[in-house]
Amino acid sequence: MNAAPLPTYADVEAAAAVLEGVTHRTPVLRSRRLDERAGCEVHLKAEHLQRVGAFKFRGAYTALSAFDEEQRRGGVVAFSSGNHAQAVALAARELGMPAVIVMPHDAPELKVAATLGYGAEVVRYDRYTEDRPAVAAAVAQERGMTIVPPFDHPKVIAGQGTAVKELLEETGPLDVLVVPLGGGGLLSGSLLSAGALAPGARVYGVEPEAGDDARRSIEEGRIVHIGTPRTIADGAQTTSVGELTFPILRDRVTAVLTATDDELVATMRVVAETLKQVVEPTGVLALAALLAGRVPDVTGRRVGVVLSGGNVDLDRFATLVGGGA
Repeated sequence: MNAAPLPTYADVEAAAAVLEGVTHRTPVLRSRRLDERAGCEVHLKAEHLQRVGAFKFRGAYTALSAFDEEQRRGGVVAFSSGNHAQAVALAARELGMPAVIVMPHDAPELKVAATLGYGAEVVRYDRYTEDRPAVAAAVAQERGMTIVPPFDHPKVIAGQGTAVKELLEETGPLDVLVVPLGGGGLLSGSLLSAGALAPGARVYGVEPEAGDDARRSIEEGRIVHIGTPRTIADGAQTTSVGELTFPILRDRVTAVLTATDDELVATMRVVAETLKQVVEPTGVLALAALLAGRVPDVTGRRVGVVLSGGNVDLDRFATLVGGGA
């Protein structure tokens, strides 16, 4: 088991201080048409407008900034399908350390190119036959690097929690909060912030229907492992939640919901038409569940929704939202 202590809201506050002037304070988007469609007052935290195009930069920079001098000299290795990869690559560049990112062969080329563009080295693997933590561990051992995982790390969780901290500071307490869910880093951090700033809010996580390991884990009271889910939500193709994220989710989340790939595509189209924003499939998980009517008792409520990322190839986006998929 992971021996690291669970992060608290005090850690989120500390992360916010580290990130001040480094990350964007992303806007909260509103739309009357979207409110009418959802039947509630929707407040969208636009993390697709964050640096590297996703919330992941918050956690990556928080974690890397805590490295000691020896760790900075050795550098960082991370494993990711894309957004955490870009986030670690940029954070490492800004902090002056080398970075190696373990990425699957089928990672979106836009995300691979961006990771390389930030100066990181990319090592490829097969997500369906190889174990990415094992690949990363071999690189770390060979090169004397420190692994920063995409979600199961106290500093990463704390950094991700700053997104909802900002949302609630801007909106005031909300009735409901809906957050995308892969490995649970964003949702765990969001739960810490909600517990401190909106203790009466119901908080829901949303994962792909094809990869409902978190929902099953909550129901069974243990971490459930699954095969790599086949979904267009590449940022949520995780096979389990983490040893740190699971107890936070288990003890604090109201429920875990799911969204289908078809619902993700439909929601991407709604966001493009209504808000003129390009958001990736994983990024609309939470909004998709809301628009599909899966979030209970929201009529007339004030609902916060995190749009977690916007890194999608434009040709792929056009194919999806244009109905050609």
